[in-house]
This record gives sequence, structure tokens and C-alpha cells, in this order.
Amino acid sequence: MSKEQYRALCRTEESIPIFSQDWWLDAVCGEANWNVLLVEKNDRTLAALPFYMPVRGVVTMPQYTQTMGVWFAPKSDDTKYHSALEQRQSLCKQLIERLPARIFLQNFDYAFTDWLPFYWQGFRQTTRYTYLLKDLKNSDLLWENMSYQTRRNIRDAQEKFHITVRTDVSVDDFIHIQNQTFERQHQRNKQDANILRRLIDTCRERGQGEIWGGYDGDGRLHAAAFVVWQQRSAYYIAGGGDSSLRHSGAHSLALWEAVKQVAQYTDTFDFEGSMLPGVERFFREFGGVQTPYLSVSKGKIGLFERLMIKLSKAYRHKT
Repeated sequence: MSKEQYRALCRTEESIPIFSQDWWLDAVCGEANWNVLLVEKNDRTLAALPFYMPVRGVVTMPQYTQTMGVWFAPKSDDTKYHSALEQRQSLCKQLIERLPARIFLQNFDYAFTDWLPFYWQGFRQTTRYTYLLKDLKNSDLLWENMSYQTRRNIRDAQEKFHITVRTDVSVDDFIHIQNQTFERQHQRNKQDANILRRLIDTCRERGQGEIWGGYDGDGRLHAAAFVVWQQRSAYYIAGGGDSSLRHSGAHSLALWEAVKQVAQYTDTFDFEGSMLPGVERFFREFGGVQTPYLSVSKGKIGLFERLMIKLSKAYRHKT
């Protein structure tokens, strides 16, 4: 029943982040593999904690999903700070007491800042970082706030390599170019291409996501970026570039065009951040403001749990 109530809430409540929306969770988790805890009073939902449980007793983050965590119903403007804080701590306590998991790991939205109720219950916290661009409609200011190197890359892509940005990139082409990036870094792409395919198709159908790709005059795809959006923010989900064409600046140009175009839907762009030095620098030099968010955990996924998660994913693919 809670899940159906939450679906109804997602249809009316714009403050629920896109990563916690029911349709997003259906795409990245599978409809049967996520659930939600609700706290209600007088037929009104006060708080919600959606969660992905790939195997029994383990709550973790789904793929292609930056943050989840607790959602609180918006407060009236005249609510005193100490009252709001007290109520939110109480709501968190109620949710924690009902968590059906011995192992828990979620990244919380950057708007969530008080993790004390989790600390009091023996959870741990690690700070992570993302980068946010604000005031997207002021493209001149965004341009000025970029690093010299990023502006030069964009100019080179346009003037030297004659890159044009299009949004008719096929999912197959995008996945191929994303895999090339992992190969160049001598890493294996641990993300599931089927999930990415389903997510892109869903976002495109809803008019809440698109792929921006940079092509040269010969029709070669140099780089591409997959971006999704809602009213509160746009988010850079995934991207990649052709290893042999990576010096054309096409990735920077594709992202810049995406930022300018999503300004019609929202005023904030979230690069999703990265703890990898090279990726962090790329996002930082776009002029985004470093913004912390919390990774909250309890217990630890061991070899047995990892094996069970792997087997459950393999079973779902077969079925």
C-alpha cells in the first residue's frame, strides 16, 4: 500500500528529487526491487524513504542514481527553525526504526544536512562532493565563470574542429562511446547497459532527458553527454568520448550546449561530482560551486552479499 501511495505522491509533489521518483526507480531498479517507507499524519505524508533492495537485508544505491535518502514534506514559511529541525529528527527516527535491512548505504540529496538521527542509531557518514551551476539563463555569466581552458576547448571544438552538437544520438552509439572512455582508462564498465538503455528511453519518452552529441563534418561522433532534468535541477548522468578524437573539445561543447538548453526547464545544473581527480577538475573548471552531500551507511557488504547481488542481477536479466 505504501508504494501505491508513494506513486500518487510523486505525481503531485514537485519537490521529490528525480532520483527518488517512482518512474526513475522503476527504470534503474526494476519495479519489484524497490520499496518505500512513509510517515503519515492526518492522511498527509510527512516523510518518505525510498530504497533499493537487490537482495534481502541489503539496501544500496541503484546504478545511474546519484542520491536518494529521506524526503520531507515542504514546511510553511512561518515554521520556526528549531521546530522544523525537531520534527525532521523525529521523522528520521521513525523511518530508521522501520528499516528492513541490516546493511544500508545511501547517498543523500545535498539538501539533507542533519544526519544526527542516523549517527545516534550507529550509522556512519562520508562527505562527497558535487558541483552546481546556478542561474542557468545568465549564459554570459556562466561563460565568464568557466576556466580559460574550458572556454578554449569549446572554441576549438567549434572553430578548429567544426563540431556541431545534435540530440539525435542513438542509445547504441552512446553506449559504445561510453565504453571507449572506460577502455581508455583501463577500467571495466561495471554499469549495466540494459539499465542505461531503459533509463534513456524512459527519460526521452517523458521529455525529461536527452543525449547531446558532438559530431564533425564527416559524421563522426566525438563525444556525448546524457542529461536529465526536472524543475528543481538538471543532472549530468553519463558521458564519454571517442578515444582517438578526445582532443577536439567536443565533450566540453556538448555539455555547454546541454547546460544552455536545459535552462528552459530549470535554473540549476548538477554535474553529479566525482571523487576522481581528473573528473573533478573537469567539472570544477566549468565554474560550478562545490557542494557537499552525505553518504550514510551501516554494516558492510561482504563477499556473500556481493555474490547474492550478482546472482540476483543475472537472474533478472534472464527473466
